[in-house]
This record gives sequence, structure tokens and C-alpha cells, in this order.
Amino acid sequence: MKVFFLGTGAGVPAKLRNVSSIALKLLEERGAIWLFDCGEATQHQILHTTIKPRRIEKIFITHLHGDHIFGLPGLLGSRSFQGGTDPLTVYGPKGIQAFIETSLAVSETHLKYPLHIVEIDEGTIYEDEQFVVEARRLDHAILSYGFRIVEKDRPGELQADKLQAEGIPPGPIYKRLKNGETVQLDDGRVICGKDYLGPKQKGKVVTILGDTRPCENARILAENADLLVHEATFAKDGEEMAFEYFHSTTTQAASLAKEARVSRLVLTHISSRYGKEDWAKLASEAMAIFPNTAIAEDFSEFSV
Repeated sequence: MKVFFLGTGAGVPAKLRNVSSIALKLLEERGAIWLFDCGEATQHQILHTTIKPRRIEKIFITHLHGDHIFGLPGLLGSRSFQGGTDPLTVYGPKGIQAFIETSLAVSETHLKYPLHIVEIDEGTIYEDEQFVVEARRLDHAILSYGFRIVEKDRPGELQADKLQAEGIPPGPIYKRLKNGETVQLDDGRVICGKDYLGPKQKGKVVTILGDTRPCENARILAENADLLVHEATFAKDGEEMAFEYFHSTTTQAASLAKEARVSRLVLTHISSRYGKEDWAKLASEAMAIFPNTAIAEDFSEFSV
């Protein structure tokens, strides 16, 4: 599981920071990519990466400000033009369906794949045998959500040495045992795969927040996360302005990470008022409170 930043700026594109978009790469887990927000020119950013639009399985939109959604119609169209045929689901606040359907209709963009649009509310918005995604409302100028992506615990490793010690050689049967099946051997013995599995492997937790002031729901979503992605639009001395514009500072993000006991904090949504020469200072402000902090740049990637 890897978190890849396609755009890390705030409000408007800048030379070194495009507007918001984050790819959660689940290539090993399910051969897919989940996108979080899709600001203007996200598909242009993708051209500089190994990401294939047809691999994008789900898109989660935190809120409907333009720097988070203006790239969506173009990406949806390009995915079709480039041969994507697998279904894609977009999750977002009320209004996302009208935005997408109107954009595609007016531009006469016809998709060659099934597109599902889910207007979300708080609670569990997606669950399958691998993942659970929870959404909660944040404190922003318009309705804005944060997402908690929880990987379910995985079965333990198959204890091949134990099987071989009992005279069970490697072969197709190992796959069935790995799946926990009960199998009858050629010699008549009946064995249960669950008896040959090690301890369960704890699933990872990633929290990706939309634009927000510090709030309790942000803390709840971040609790014990392996990686927290938090906006830091302003430096610590911009707290008054951050409050006025419904955003957070570097130190507010770090304080939340510390309180929520996350393992790692990554700052994004950096205002264009801060040039490259300021980025280290922004990171150090947060690190003074929460040492395991990094400041994201466009095309940076973090393993979970």
C-alpha cells in the first residue's frame, strides 16, 4: 500500500504544486488505484507517472471546491478514450452527481465503462472482504469529508515447514490450505488449513482528510492511523487566517497527529504563498510537535 501525491497545493495551481489529488496505490492488494480528490490537471500529472487511468477503481471526493474537483470530468473522459472498460465508482458529497452528469452531458462525453456515483453521508461508505472506508464531516466553509481507510486483518502466513515436517510436499494443495480450507490427502488424512497458518497480519489504516479546521471528527478518523494525510495550508503564525478561511496550520496538524497517536504525518494542501525555500521551515514547525512528519511534494510517495 502506497500513498502517491499528484497535487499538493491549495486553492490555485502553482509552478511546483498542482492542486489537490492523492492516489492510494493498492496494486499488490487488489491491482487497483483509489484516487482522493481530482483537482484541475490531475490527468496531466498522471502523465508523468506510471499510474494507468484504467487502474483507477474508485474516486473519493472530499468536497466540491474547484481545486478538488475541476479535473474530474477530463479524467473520466480520458479513462474511456484510453480503453478503460472496468466499472468506476465516484463517492462524494451531495452535488457531485449533478456536477459530473452535467459536465459529461454538456460536453457530449460518452463513457465506455459503467460509472457509478454515490453521494455520501457520514458512516461506512464502502466495505468488502478487504477494506472498510468510513467518512466523517469536517469543519470547512462547505461540506467537507475526511476518510478513514481500514485494511482488514489478513490471514497469517502458511507454515510450509510444518506441513513438510508432516510429510505434505508443496503443490496446489498449499493454496487451498492457505485459504483455510479442509483438505483430504491421498493417504486419507483430513487436515484443516487454519491449523497451519501463523498469526493474522494486522491491516493498515490510512486517514486522508479534506480541507478543515481542527475538529473532533478529524481526531476520530485519525486515531492510531499508520499514516495521516492532513492539510497544512498555513504556517504556525497564520492561525488567525487559517481559522477565517476554515483551514489548518502546520502545528495544528501536528498536534492532532500527536493526540490521535498516529504513526506518521504527511502535510499537504500548502498555500502558494510559501515558496520552495519555505517548505523545510513548514515541516520543522510540525516536527517540533510530532517528529515523524513529512511535507508532501508533487510526485512524492510514502509506503504504508
